[in-house]
Amino acid sequence: MSIESVKRHFKQFNREQDILEFDSSSATVQEAADTIGVEPARIAKTLSFRGEEEQAILVVAAGDAKVDNKKFRKTFGFKARMLSPEQVLEQTGHAIGGVCPFGLKNDLEVYLDISMKRFDTLYPACGSTNSAIELTNDEIFTYSHAKNWVDVCKGWEEEEKGMEKVVQENLGK
Repeated sequence: MSIESVKRHFKQFNREQDILEFDSSSATVQEAADTIGVEPARIAKTLSFRGEEEQAILVVAAGDAKVDNKKFRKTFGFKARMLSPEQVLEQTGHAIGGVCPFGLKNDLEVYLDISMKRFDTLYPACGSTNSAIELTNDEIFTYSHAKNWVDVCKGWEEEEKGMEKVVQENLGK
């Protein structure tokens, strides 16, 4: 599966040629950011959780966001429990480092975290440890067949609030 299933997935949208493949690793947020030449926050990471009835759920979030357990439980009604690498491969068809919400082995529920809405485009992986594609939020939503936008992450708001403060200071407010 992996990158080949993702290429097949994007073929239906005539976007398979837009998948970027690199000579260097893009397996972690930092490696992907370094390889692509963008800030780590613009890497759209796909997190895999144990859902109800043994079915995984995927949450795609900005690279600088971390799951907030309270928000997760409030949104989904159960505790955030990450899948093991073996379970991720079994559920998604993608190995850790290339997990994405495209070309999935199983029909999984996909949610997008609002942490990504700060950016015009982001770079999710494409099923391998050396691939990505540049997509808008609307494209990620459409191509991943996402169910909804959610607010289950933390860590990124602090950066955003800090930027607002700097802007206000510069404007003399």
